[in-house]
Amino acid sequence: MSEGQADAAAAGGSAVQGEAGEHSPFKGTPFEVFWVALKLGLTSFGGPIAHLGYFRDEYVVRRQWLNEQSYADVVALCQFLPGPASSQVGIIVGIIRSGLLGGLSAWFAFTLPSAVALVLFAYGV
Repeated sequence: MSEGQADAAAAGGSAVQGEAGEHSPFKGTPFEVFWVALKLGLTSFGGPIAHLGYFRDEYVVRRQWLNEQSYADVVALCQFLPGPASSQVGIIVGIIRSGLLGGLSAWFAFTLPSAVALVLFAYGV
């Protein structure tokens, strides 16, 4: 294990070796985050509190992108901030998994199904 990987592991994460030899704390790609968030956006029913349960099942139990304590910390932070906690949790998980593009991908993919449905309903489709 290199010094960079040891530092990342000591900080509670792990580093992934990049092509150029640099280390990145991100383990996934924005594309991966997009597809997981899109699946959640298409299948999650209910308000933000219900979404948090679906997110926990997907991100903590199934995919193990976060552990229970990290997820609880993210949820606590998002409950403190103004706005919908579920969207904020999704964005933060995307950032943790894949950086700022991962956060943007998570927000867009989770929000897209609802936005499309609202537009279709507005046009009477």
